[in-house]
Amino acid sequence: MPLLGDEDNFTEKIIVMKKTFATIVLLLVSTMIFAQDTAKDKSAINAQVNAMMYSWNNHNYDDLKNYTTENTDWVNAVGMWWKGRKESQYAHQVYHNTIMKESVGDVKSVAIRFLTKDVAIVHTVLHYNDENCTLPNGEKGTIDDTIATLVFVKRNGKWLMEAGENTVIVPELQQYDPVKQMPKN
Repeated sequence: MPLLGDEDNFTEKIIVMKKTFATIVLLLVSTMIFAQDTAKDKSAINAQVNAMMYSWNNHNYDDLKNYTTENTDWVNAVGMWWKGRKESQYAHQVYHNTIMKESVGDVKSVAIRFLTKDVAIVHTVLHYNDENCTLPNGEKGTIDDTIATLVFVKRNGKWLMEAGENTVIVPELQQYDPVKQMPKN
């Protein structure tokens, strides 16, 4: 019980404690809600990465509009830059009608990092079985694994790829990655 004359001070402390408690509860609840939204967003982005691989494996890019923005850019593994959905769809389809018509791929891993609640960077390792790939010069070629960097944006509640770049992983050179010799301090 407060001493006589300290009732106002005691009441102020109770009010401050209640406000502090309410703020902590609000922060905890909002963190839990954000975590749930993040999980749903990650699931939606993974579904879009799988949709991209579905197009690859079916050699049909008519559905590109379902997982890309109109202004999407794509830089392929050999440095060709396709600007906009129309160019990206056309170029992918040409290659899948010719040199990649028997290529099959799968998603090995996906790492998602949110820059904002509506923008995410995705790194995905993709594996291809391209033993039957015929290069434009007529030679046989193979691609085993690539790593793609994708930028996804959330538009009208749907995650769409805004840009992508794919790089061939050269296994023989991985041993020379300087990060592998980086001090572990």
